[in-house]
Amino acid sequence: MVKIYLPEAGSRALEARLVGRRDLAVSELAVTEVVSALTRRKREGSLDAAVVIRLHRAILHDIGAGDYRSLDLAPAVHREAERLLVLFERVPLRAAGALHLALAASADCGTVVTFDRRMAEAALHLGLTAVPRKLE
Repeated sequence: MVKIYLPEAGSRALEARLVGRRDLAVSELAVTEVVSALTRRKREGSLDAAVVIRLHRAILHDIGAGDYRSLDLAPAVHREAERLLVLFERVPLRAAGALHLALAASADCGTVVTFDRRMAEAALHLGLTAVPRKLE
């Protein structure tokens, strides 16, 4: 989601694929990860606090406005993520990636937007399309 709210490599291409879509889903986990990435950049000196606050508010606004369908991390999603972690021994998923994939599967999403190679590979094994196809 960072690429949606903060211009960086790949942002324009991603925006072109997402503009006008009304079927985008996001979890609270994704929001927390975005805020973590933004605050890391603040600590590193590439963003100031005002930008972090503005972007966080924009994300929350967009979710509240219905720009995204909100996905919840219920216990069943955690169990599915744990199953994926065990199932995909050759694809070393991290916990957050497994949770994102379990959420996508539980919400009948056909596509996952990720720039994480491991998550994209696991998504393909689950029968999901991973976007972008060529990861930067």
